[in-house]
Amino acid sequence: MLLGRTLSLYFSARFLKTILGLFLLASVLIFLFDVLELVRRGSDRDGFSVLRVAAISLLRVPLLLEQVIPFAVLFGSIAAFVSLSRALELVVTRAAGVSAWQFMLPALLAAIGIGVFSITVYNPTAVYLQQKSEEIAAGIFDSGESLLMQTTNDIWVRQDGLDGESVLLAKKLLDGGTRLLDVTIFTFDKDGSFRERVEADNARLGNQIWYLTNVTVYTTEQDPQRYDNYEVSTYLTATEVRESIGSPESISFWKLPRFIELARNAGLPAYRYALQYQTLLARPLLLAAMTLIAAAVSLRVSRFGGLGKMIVGGILAGFVLYVLTELAKDFGGAGIVPPTIAAWAPGLFGVLMGLTILLHQEDG
Repeated sequence: MLLGRTLSLYFSARFLKTILGLFLLASVLIFLFDVLELVRRGSDRDGFSVLRVAAISLLRVPLLLEQVIPFAVLFGSIAAFVSLSRALELVVTRAAGVSAWQFMLPALLAAIGIGVFSITVYNPTAVYLQQKSEEIAAGIFDSGESLLMQTTNDIWVRQDGLDGESVLLAKKLLDGGTRLLDVTIFTFDKDGSFRERVEADNARLGNQIWYLTNVTVYTTEQDPQRYDNYEVSTYLTATEVRESIGSPESISFWKLPRFIELARNAGLPAYRYALQYQTLLARPLLLAAMTLIAAAVSLRVSRFGGLGKMIVGGILAGFVLYVLTELAKDFGGAGIVPPTIAAWAPGLFGVLMGLTILLHQEDG
């Protein structure tokens, strides 16, 4: 017996409702913790207000939540399967001659639909909102120190210019690589001798030059000198700055192919960005794998009990898949493994694992 259209829509709606509920719960928790952290770190700043900090957090939480989507699908699917089993709806469906493979199809389609929506609509929107949150943060915390939890670590970049080589340290990147916050630059003569250390609140990239504001210059020959504006030559482009300092997650799905092309044309390794693009493309497969794993650990509950074991099994399976995904990202980001393999292998492994368990349970 085939699963009817009405029943398919009903099952799909149940899965979507449960997954969305868990996702919203995670959103609220992350938002609250994020606001508290920003309040703790910025309460002593001029112009600080809880409403502004809440706005910053609200705008950047969507991008943080991208990491939660696979787990929301996993635990949402487990909850949906358990709910349907406890209400005996799956029992009646089985008794009507519908196999487990048929009533799992709506759940798989729902997971794949969530994956497609997350990469085509949600990801670009989250990246845009993240950029807006950075603009608000830069306007409030104008001392150059970023209070965002996703700030990159201290990253040193060697650059060359008309005046000689220099080493640049930046805390935060804005405006697609053309603006940096909290900048320190060590400059050297053409013969390699140290010349000066330049500290600035802001740096904006022009045509082969960094325009610095609120600058303090330290040398070995005189006391520190302060300048409102200062210039340091460079051959870096915005693409090279993003490659050196920027995060692949800060670029939306639709812009990644163009950026990968620009990076490769500039002779830069684009492993991290190619990996991010392939990871987004593979997300529907990963969510389908989470759904299959959820079915594998929860479909037998109604008949044999063991709710505690089911929950532990689901958590362990999700953890294993998460660790595998992170390991694949590390190898792919370093160029050890091709980005395509690193991105698609975890989802494929999860699908095969879920199918293997289900085949053993359902068909012996």
